[in-house]
Amino acid sequence: MKAGLTTSLGFALLGGIGIGLALSRARPPFRPPPDSAMPGGRLGAEIRLGEAIFNDPRHQAAAYVGNDLRCADCHLRAGRQAGSAPLWAAYVAYPAYRRKDHKVESFAQRLQGCFEFSMNGKPPPLGGKTLVALESYANFLARGLPVGPHAQGRLYRPISQPTTRPSYASGARLYAARCAACHGGNGAGLMANGTPVFPALWGKDSFNWGAGMADINHAAAFIHAFMPQNAPGSLSPQQAWDIATYIDSQTRPQDPRFTGNLAATRHLFHDTPFSTYGLSINNHVMGDPAETPPAGP
Repeated sequence: MKAGLTTSLGFALLGGIGIGLALSRARPPFRPPPDSAMPGGRLGAEIRLGEAIFNDPRHQAAAYVGNDLRCADCHLRAGRQAGSAPLWAAYVAYPAYRRKDHKVESFAQRLQGCFEFSMNGKPPPLGGKTLVALESYANFLARGLPVGPHAQGRLYRPISQPTTRPSYASGARLYAARCAACHGGNGAGLMANGTPVFPALWGKDSFNWGAGMADINHAAAFIHAFMPQNAPGSLSPQQAWDIATYIDSQTRPQDPRFTGNLAATRHLFHDTPFSTYGLSINNHVMGDPAETPPAGP
């Protein structure tokens, strides 16, 4: 009798789990609230400031940035775009362990890393105006989203592995044909009346070696899903891998975690097949201090 009861309960529980999974799969994609839903008062002001910083950190958080890149350059539609590492999905995923820094980080610490690496600047203070505003904006975008690391659309859209080994030479040709018109043949981006229109992809005004986009797999996934901007999805996975390999094999600012030794820094932070840091590319060693632009502010 007990065995039968246990078996029945087991099937009931499994059936419930199956129904739950089916409902989970059927759940429509999360949509962050529009700007029109922002509250008034002091909280609304903080949320709006966070959005302004996200879209224009150079002017809204100048003390902490070292280039003209914007958060929205990689986290599209002001951090709302699913599949483009949206801000709402990151907010509910932290605290989390980050292999990059070998520690568990809060969401605010994760934001500090964006300033330090992607914007080649320095971390805003915890509890300060900049991070509180960005946290407020992220909290607003995430309203209604369950807490957890597996929100649908959290990271960049998956990209299939290349069919052949990614090619620097092929990437150079593709970049010239499909990317240079916006980002410049020298990777310096495009400015109009002092305002950045398209971000720098390498050189002194781009992200440094510690940024996520300096990893070929991350860059390839982003390129495949969203580039070129006027024809997203038109590049094959192989072409995206080739272009990412070319871009991430160029000179850029030093990794802030640099130990003073390239080999040691690569071993600690870049020991993956997706990073060229510390490797010799076309007779140039990536990350060589003698050829590396200075850090930010």
